[in-house]
Amino acid sequence: MNELTKRQDLLVRRLDIWLFGGMLIWVSILEIRPESWEAFLLHMGISAVIAIPAFVFSWNRTKWLEELTRRQYFLYWLLCYGVCLPLITALCIVVKPGGRPVASVVTVALCCISLELLLSALVYYQQRGRHVRWVNKISLDKAVLVSLLLIAVMLSAMAVSSLDDPRYHTEKQLLIGYEFDLYKIITRPGVFLSFVAQFMFMYLCGYLLYYINSRFLVTKVLKQRGIVLYVMSVFAAMAFLYPVLGQLLALLPINGLLGGIFSGNPFLLENAFGGLAVIFLTLPVVLALQWAKQNNRIVSLEKEKTRAELDLLKQQLDPHFFFNTLNNLYALSLQQSKQTPESILQLSELMRYVIYKGNEATVPVSEEIKYITDYMQLQQIRLKMQLDLQFTRHISNDNQAVTPMLLIVFIENAFKHGIEPADGPAFLHLHLECTERQLYFSCENSFEPGAIGHAGIGLDNLQKRLALLYPGRHVLKTAVKNHTFKAEMQLDLS
Repeated sequence: MNELTKRQDLLVRRLDIWLFGGMLIWVSILEIRPESWEAFLLHMGISAVIAIPAFVFSWNRTKWLEELTRRQYFLYWLLCYGVCLPLITALCIVVKPGGRPVASVVTVALCCISLELLLSALVYYQQRGRHVRWVNKISLDKAVLVSLLLIAVMLSAMAVSSLDDPRYHTEKQLLIGYEFDLYKIITRPGVFLSFVAQFMFMYLCGYLLYYINSRFLVTKVLKQRGIVLYVMSVFAAMAFLYPVLGQLLALLPINGLLGGIFSGNPFLLENAFGGLAVIFLTLPVVLALQWAKQNNRIVSLEKEKTRAELDLLKQQLDPHFFFNTLNNLYALSLQQSKQTPESILQLSELMRYVIYKGNEATVPVSEEIKYITDYMQLQQIRLKMQLDLQFTRHISNDNQAVTPMLLIVFIENAFKHGIEPADGPAFLHLHLECTERQLYFSCENSFEPGAIGHAGIGLDNLQKRLALLYPGRHVLKTAVKNHTFKAEMQLDLS
């Protein structure tokens, strides 16, 4: 595992710890409502002790997923959340450290289990490449509406729970306190639903301004006509909308119950300032969304361009291969060699690989090795001199996926510009190492003086393909020394 992977795994583990820590802070604040740092830190410490099994499991989640079987992983999960967490919770209930109420201790344990179930569900879907389709289809606009509905429901529940409570409900107005009385909510369903509808209407007024800003003012005016006309259009839209919205909000029954938060005069400038605040405060979000859409379009165009360039380079590479192999076959036919039928069969296998496998994104490294081995056998038939051919390879996994038609470029170049023109003995030494994270290939061959200046399009196309397929993750080096040409390629497969 390289250093980057280690850091990424560490960040994933710390993300779970971060989530559990944030949850414990919220539980401590909402449960005890501390008035001092001492009280807060005391209850946070107790909550952290209760959540020790959750922290331990979250820290080791990634490691255990990689090293343990599914059964062993489940047993570890059961040990942490089914044994250790209940035991620590029971111990805290008996001891009552810091005078912590039983309900508060149980709440911490239940929150830990709930968050863990959610994280486990996410891990399950990520491992299997699955996604909840309806979640992926939710746009930002729909997510905002759902959030507003949840806020309206929460405020309505708190408002109904605060009814008839002298701390919040007086003859003049109702103050919404942080209360949740399930009995009042169930026994007053009409009041609850009425509150939900009215709160939702309030938020929809603000959402209407956001919608007009994002769908019309920004996309049509700001983008096409400039910022001056955009600002003028915002004020014009507000002039039309704010008196009407102000009047509708003032007529809501809940407005009087809450003490008249919306004035009966719909033309108050405070209403206009509130609407302008909604538009200008949401402007950065709208601009960010517009930028994200534009950036996605640019990325898609770049991918299409890259795919087209790769196809063009393959079209340049394949004729080069066909010309070389057909020349070999032509030479054998002139000699009326008995090896001609076998060579034709080998050539058909090579052409089948180029046509079918060459168009795939990846192939097993064993198939690529067989392809270049057959190619070298076919090339050696027409050689007049003896070739010193050595091919050493160290493969950790024969099924390791590699990009096809990369290694052959070195060998084509070696035969065409180094071995075939040679008047005397020639050599070709190949070395291949392939692991799950890295591929290294070196090609060393003899060449005649002056031949190295005509290397052809093969290596140039290879460099372009590597730049498109492995940007920033490849090394290609060539060197000439003592009538020897050496090319090395290293790819980061991780």
